[in-house]
Amino acid sequence: MNTETPRAGDALVRTGGVVFLVGAVATLVTVAPLFLGTDPFPAAAYFICMLMGVGFALAGAGVLRSAAAQRRAARASRAGGPPSTRG
Repeated sequence: MNTETPRAGDALVRTGGVVFLVGAVATLVTVAPLFLGTDPFPAAAYFICMLMGVGFALAGAGVLRSAAAQRRAARASRAGGPPSTRG
């Protein structure tokens, strides 16, 4: 069991990964008829392949959000740290 608390951006990274995988599978399915010599799929099938880019963008946004949250937490811990000894 994972006792770690979820961080900001984790859901975006997971969602982006799933969307990317759906796009990758759609790309493999769409390109297969070109190699098998069968009729190609309609244009709508090619638009589903664009989910790879959408998933990549979602995952990237999640990573950036997580990094920003870590940066804010580091700044907050520094601000609440021991007072300066300089006079």
